[in-house]
Amino acid sequence: MKVIVSAGVSCALLVGAAYAQEAADAVAPEEATQGEAQALTEAALFAQAKKAAGKVVESTDWMIAAANPLAVEAGAAVLDAGGTAADAMVAVQTVLGLVEPQSSGLGGGAFLVWYDAEAGELTTLDARETAPLAATPSLFQDEAGEPLKFFDAVVGGLSVGTPGTPALLEEAHRRWGRANWGSLFEAGITLADKGFAVSPRMAQSIARDADRLSRFPETAAYFVPNGAPLAEGQIVQNKAYANVLRALAAEGADAFYTGAIAADIVKTVQTAEGNPGVLSETDLALYTVKERPAVCATYRAYEACGMGPPSSGALTVGQILGLLGQYDLAALGAEKPESWRLIGDASRLAFADRGRYMADSDFVPMPTQGLVDNSYLAERAKLLASETALESADPGTPVFDHAGLAPRWADDQSIEFPSTSHISIVDQYGNVLSMTTTIENGFGSRLMTNGFLLNNELTDFSFRTHKDGVPIANRLEPGKRPRSSMAPTIVMQDGKPVLAIGSPGGSRIIGYVAKTIIAWADWGMTVQEAIELPHLVNRFGTYDLEEGTKATDFEQGLTDLGYEVNVRGLNSGLHAIEIGETLKGGADPRREGIAIGG
Repeated sequence: MKVIVSAGVSCALLVGAAYAQEAADAVAPEEATQGEAQALTEAALFAQAKKAAGKVVESTDWMIAAANPLAVEAGAAVLDAGGTAADAMVAVQTVLGLVEPQSSGLGGGAFLVWYDAEAGELTTLDARETAPLAATPSLFQDEAGEPLKFFDAVVGGLSVGTPGTPALLEEAHRRWGRANWGSLFEAGITLADKGFAVSPRMAQSIARDADRLSRFPETAAYFVPNGAPLAEGQIVQNKAYANVLRALAAEGADAFYTGAIAADIVKTVQTAEGNPGVLSETDLALYTVKERPAVCATYRAYEACGMGPPSSGALTVGQILGLLGQYDLAALGAEKPESWRLIGDASRLAFADRGRYMADSDFVPMPTQGLVDNSYLAERAKLLASETALESADPGTPVFDHAGLAPRWADDQSIEFPSTSHISIVDQYGNVLSMTTTIENGFGSRLMTNGFLLNNELTDFSFRTHKDGVPIANRLEPGKRPRSSMAPTIVMQDGKPVLAIGSPGGSRIIGYVAKTIIAWADWGMTVQEAIELPHLVNRFGTYDLEEGTKATDFEQGLTDLGYEVNVRGLNSGLHAIEIGETLKGGADPRREGIAIGG
């Protein structure tokens, strides 16, 4: 198995069973228990991986980049054995749900963008969670009709939507898989049965959220046993999760959406103490993954393509890039405040349109094509021809997809928190996968059943249904999919993929992805350099600068241009693969991701 690796800070690396055993033998005493040996093995691998941090990975046949080394290794083994990107994704996701449960898992949802090399075509799969049929538009309002406080709505059953991830695994494998379905769960089953070492990020996340995780007995018993949060390096087994994976391997997604597992999910939601929800077994049985056309926006010689509604990701990234296409960012460079003024105000204009128009297009009329129409963006781009920050950024008037239809919407008031994960994969057949996966807020609803957490995705809807009597497009409705900012992207040039990219980060995902594409396309950076470039993000007027980085050098310059500036942590998790004569992968050092190529 030929393997080339790049790692982020604080990450583990596993490059095949033989290597792992050699590492274990070198550091583990003979009398160590299985758990102790596992901890020592992973400690040695962490040390090895740190040596590769911040380097571009280059390979010729296949490449994978994702958020946890154990998950990446599972996917790499599938690719090395001849599996497709879809096969590898199944292995990666099932391991991520175990070792990075705060970010994604079987109880959540995902968006997948796929380039089919044989057909030469792009498509997307929508596995976003759906609102239960018993949900009402006022679900997150109190008796007076006022919105609930965010965490009052999140923690418990009220926020849980119908999960989509298990159905996505099966659908992607059915369409594009080559490997034996059952074999793709082996890595996850083994790690769950034998135990894995808690990573630094998982331990930190548990410690920060210990009070909420302690609210429900099953969740507390796993994450905060005997009142003590799981610690870094602690070996954890999850037999219940292994059993769910065995059921999926043997019976497919039906094992999740019907029968005992489905009944347990519903019971957990409907009996959540203090905040029960309305999810039913009917909701689970009716769930379907939807294929949707990719949304593409022109940027110089490229097209940035991704997930359309109910995601706002491709549309908003596409608008930012489209607005900037008429300005010479390459000549300005990354070091001038003027570049970031243009990027920041392009983002503000795009977010204004996002807040007004973007929602599940199965339920509300959308100007999907109008939002990324070149003439519309060219007219909007004239607003950027200023020497200072825009005084205000208002929505435009794009043409709706259905002629003559232009409903009046009020601006959305939903909140998105940054806990998600991204996977980029290219296989030896030339297929490309870009997938962002989530359970929404860290640890989702904090409800656990059968070894996995349930999402809190319904809180991505607007808590209000109207503003000043005008309806909000992203209001909650039965069966509707909440708007998302997830932006799994495949950048195309001359009809061929040249970059696969995406990130977690709540609504800042959009800025992270746009910035990285600009750095790669305009400023000539490698994928790793573009990922590591400090974040400067402006969504609603305030310019967020990534603390502890050179982004803070722009504080005075952006203030002089008229911006309010906020220096803060900006924790992306970008994973990207450049596709050319060779494959070049990069992983975000802000988290624990790595890239492996073969």
